[in-house]
Amino acid sequence: MKKIASAFFIAIIGGITALGFNHLIQKPVSNNSQLTYQPPVKYVNMTAAMPENAMDFTAAAEMSVHSVVNVKTTYAQKNQYIYDPFRDFFGQRSPEQNQAPSASGSGVIISQDGYIVTNNHVVDQAEKIEITLNDKRTFTAEVIGKDPTTDLALLKIKENNLSFMTYGNSDNVKVGEWVLAVGNPFNLTSTVTAGIISAKARNINILENDPSKGINPIESYLQTDAAVNPGNSGGALVNTKGELVGINSAIASNTGSYTGYSFAIPVNMARKVVADLLEFGEVQRAFIGVSIRDLDAKLAQEKNISEIKGVYVNGLTDGGSGEEAGIKEGDIITNIGETSVNNVPELQEQISRYRPGDKINVTLKRNNKAQILTLVLKNKNGNTDVVKKPKEEIVSALGATFESVNVSDMKKMSIQNGLRIRKLNAGKLLSAGIQEGFIITSIDKKKISTIEDLKTALENKKGGVLIEGIYPNGMRAYYGFGM
Repeated sequence: MKKIASAFFIAIIGGITALGFNHLIQKPVSNNSQLTYQPPVKYVNMTAAMPENAMDFTAAAEMSVHSVVNVKTTYAQKNQYIYDPFRDFFGQRSPEQNQAPSASGSGVIISQDGYIVTNNHVVDQAEKIEITLNDKRTFTAEVIGKDPTTDLALLKIKENNLSFMTYGNSDNVKVGEWVLAVGNPFNLTSTVTAGIISAKARNINILENDPSKGINPIESYLQTDAAVNPGNSGGALVNTKGELVGINSAIASNTGSYTGYSFAIPVNMARKVVADLLEFGEVQRAFIGVSIRDLDAKLAQEKNISEIKGVYVNGLTDGGSGEEAGIKEGDIITNIGETSVNNVPELQEQISRYRPGDKINVTLKRNNKAQILTLVLKNKNGNTDVVKKPKEEIVSALGATFESVNVSDMKKMSIQNGLRIRKLNAGKLLSAGIQEGFIITSIDKKKISTIEDLKTALENKKGGVLIEGIYPNGMRAYYGFGM
């Protein structure tokens, strides 16, 4: 009996010892875990492994917000329809009778003396444009020029020593690169969102296409997933260095608000448009003189093309640059200068950087053999001359109808010449504060008696315009505005 008790006691001692030893070498498993074995884990300090300033956008944001402005526009008629890609892209056109008398967007200051780039659709048909800076100062802006073909516009405010944004290089932007969208969505000023470049050279068929008005849209958007909403139009797309790489313009959405994709005009395209508007008042657009289409697998098989790369020449314009240089139907354009092009938007974007008269090299494939042709680009009229703003367009921009002044009225007001404003609509004259009945006697010291005098005085005019005249009650007045 003693032996049995002794054996039992030894067994108990052994069990306790085994359990204690097992406790020392194995951590307890949670009651919620189904694991019976937990392998050893090595913990790594991930913070130490990352660069100190990785994913930090504070510097870029700080450099950007002071150069992005709120653009508020007001309109003369509540019933007029204002083109808005944010709404129109998906056919959600509001009834014309419900059009609000005002709207808002964004703009980017590009010089210390007050030049601002924005979207054409932000300011189109506006009677008055008010700019609010990030520090809450407000200014009335004048329109220097507009380009519906690219949906860009250039504004000017009278102020100096402004914070402005430095141009980046949109050609160097890479898919996957981080960018910031800076603007005023829903009138929330100085809003910054972050995302990546999702794609380049996107054509979303959003811009108006009307060759009769000289509008042949050029779309080669940077696509990003940075959150952009109505009110961001005309705002900045910025890289992590704080450089301007695009002008935010549109979103893809079935709700009218951001759902994942937004589109920006590449800054290299915007830069050339701005330079033309400043120098000529009209964009100097160059043409190769070819009709083109994307090269895909079906077309390649049909035309026995070995490599699906480049842009297919579908036709030629008689007397155009392409025909004169020796381009033929069926050629495949692969490079404009040193830049490769693989679809229609890319080719259009590259050509948009040039002016009529510029000489460029075009690399193409013919019968699967590469060759380089040199051609001189032409304007829409088939020559290399500077394109001037049409006189009719100049008068239309004034927003007025005119009538001659009879000799009796001129004698009463002691004037020798003049052109009376019979009716005012939305335009530069109304924005300048001029009222109906005002008689224009001179523009920039040039005497005005007829509409032809008016057109001649304003033709090729850039910057400020000084109008002098008199009201029927004898009060003389002076007004200024920008062309």
